[in-house]
Amino acid sequence: MYASLLQRSLNVEKRKSMIKIGMMIGDRYEILEKIGTGGMSDVYKAKCHKLNRFVAIKVLKQEFSENANFVSKFRTEAQAAAGLMHPNIVNVYDVGEENGIYYFVMEMVEGITLKKYIEKKARLSVKEAISIAIQVSMGIEAAHNNHIIHRDIKPQNIMISKEGKVKVTDFGIAKAATSNTITSNVMGSVHYTSPEQARGGYSDEKSDIYSLGITMFEMLTGRVPFNGETTVAIAIKHIQEEMPSPREYVPEIPVSVEQIVFKCCQKSPDRRYQSMAELIDDLKQSLLNPDEDFVKVMEPDRKASTRMITEREMERIKKVSAAKDNMEESMRLNRVKHTDQGEEEEDYEEDYDPRMEKITTILAIVAAIIIGCIVIVLVGRALGLFHLSGSRDDETQQEEQTEQVEMIDVIGMAVKTAQDRLEKKGLKTEVKYVENAAYPQNQVISASVEEGIMVDPGTTITLTVSSGTEGVAVPKATGITYEEAKNTLEKAGFVVNRSESASSEVETGYVISQNPESGTKAPKGSAVTIVVSTGAEDSKIRVPDLMGREEDEVVAMLIEAGLQLGTVGEMNSEDFPEGQVCYQSYSVGSFVDPGTPIDIKISMGGKAATYSYSGNITGPTAAEDPEYKDGTKVKVTIVTADGTKLLDTETASFPIAVNYTGIKSSTGKITFRYTNITEPVTTKDPETGETVETSPGSTTDKTIERTVEFTEER
Repeated sequence: MYASLLQRSLNVEKRKSMIKIGMMIGDRYEILEKIGTGGMSDVYKAKCHKLNRFVAIKVLKQEFSENANFVSKFRTEAQAAAGLMHPNIVNVYDVGEENGIYYFVMEMVEGITLKKYIEKKARLSVKEAISIAIQVSMGIEAAHNNHIIHRDIKPQNIMISKEGKVKVTDFGIAKAATSNTITSNVMGSVHYTSPEQARGGYSDEKSDIYSLGITMFEMLTGRVPFNGETTVAIAIKHIQEEMPSPREYVPEIPVSVEQIVFKCCQKSPDRRYQSMAELIDDLKQSLLNPDEDFVKVMEPDRKASTRMITEREMERIKKVSAAKDNMEESMRLNRVKHTDQGEEEEDYEEDYDPRMEKITTILAIVAAIIIGCIVIVLVGRALGLFHLSGSRDDETQQEEQTEQVEMIDVIGMAVKTAQDRLEKKGLKTEVKYVENAAYPQNQVISASVEEGIMVDPGTTITLTVSSGTEGVAVPKATGITYEEAKNTLEKAGFVVNRSESASSEVETGYVISQNPESGTKAPKGSAVTIVVSTGAEDSKIRVPDLMGREEDEVVAMLIEAGLQLGTVGEMNSEDFPEGQVCYQSYSVGSFVDPGTPIDIKISMGGKAATYSYSGNITGPTAAEDPEYKDGTKVKVTIVTADGTKLLDTETASFPIAVNYTGIKSSTGKITFRYTNITEPVTTKDPETGETVETSPGSTTDKTIERTVEFTEER
């Protein structure tokens, strides 16, 4: 009895020592407020004092932190999500445990769930639904490419930020796919679950596609296709009822969008989209040609047709559903708040299914045996004990390593575009500029390897690029320090890209080589890459590719690599959309010391066009105001479409000569404000000369507007 009371007191003290507002976790995260709660965890808004930014921290609830199964599940969620970095996924930055508190740190997304967004708008427009579906698909595609299956795609697990960015979150029951398929009894959310998940069978990438199809249905119609009083009833409908058409509820939905939803939600996984890439292509096509019937949905055959559920499957579904309901009830009971001397606490382990515990133990033993066998084989192979298939494996590996890539046609491309496309194929590039009047500046004239030729990955392709007819001679930058080379090149009007390489011959900090070479001509403002010596090769860190990524993602990549974020600036860029990194101070692949700060610049989009306006402004015309008289005082203003006032004056003399340059808007308005004055009129009898009628004078305020188009400056 006393032991029970003591244990109860200790448990209460543990609850008191849980997360509190204002406390620090991991010596860097300050808890600010609670922003959400789930079955297993709570979510808090926190501030990372190391990087001076807000983050979200998911914390395993105290009542589950002492259960090994829950801790394992929580860690699995963190590890599954931590391996993913994508703009359409809520990124995980850190994972930790402190004083029995298990947590992981996520990107802070200010916004609402897609579920609440649908409820707020009743249903979404077709274009908005497709746009959201494309972004969700891109996030899921990134997960699938990393062999991660989400398995619980639903509107509640999709966030829409205040900036309109769509992000997939909550990889709570995600699994890393070690083979083509995985099996599980977890049904996820039954309204969005696939038939194979409902049966308790295998689930793979195509299960996520089914769930996304149901989510699209809800976005388009404001309702789910299958509903029922129990989870079992809903699961059975997913398995054997025909999918309703979203056009039954919203007739204006285009036929292509209807067919996309149908293909996603085929009962047979083999008849759905086979990859997220295929789905994304059709979604994009539906935006361009919504009324075309281009979606290829295979006609169901006997094997894939809807069939009645068997008794065995019914029992399996009921068991899965019951286990799920019991788990949720167990969680609910464990969430009951207790006082020091109040009602008795429920021990979660007493409610835990012992059969499940036994199965888990058996699976763990089997996994240990398999891992042991693998270790024995690997050790034996390393010691030369196994030779049966080694030579064949070596040959296969060698073939994979030497698999060549095909050279693409880059002639006529902008040099930056050509470099990006070649680098995506695993090829390196160097640039050689020549003066050429036939090709515009910065356009590729030729390449050292012709189109269609197969080359090894890592091959350097020399691009001959036009410097136009006004190229600037590139000064010599080799043999001097990086600072000297940088100053010399920048004074000549070039942008400097720094790359590093180990060298036992060139002193640390001195330039080994440059591209383009000194003496050649290149366009003013183009990039010159200089390779700086890091001395003899040692424990350097390779700089990751930050280009085209958002700032939060860059911070995570640098931390993971052991580097730091330096200064963050902004610049116009034609090559990268607004908000993406368009410059990094160290070239991709160069080696730097641990902790080196990497400066970046964020794209402000392409250089904004400017306009000019030059000419004479005439007064109000007879067509604009028949009563206007020359000599009337008029207030004249010119305001551009973005609200900039160019002119504000008052005059009685027209025309007005104007000349403006550097205008940021293409159109504007000229406004005339004045008062028309009518003199009194007296009418007399021509015979008697007496006044017959007198019309009093009047004043009328007038406002006339003219739209004016400005001339784009070249």
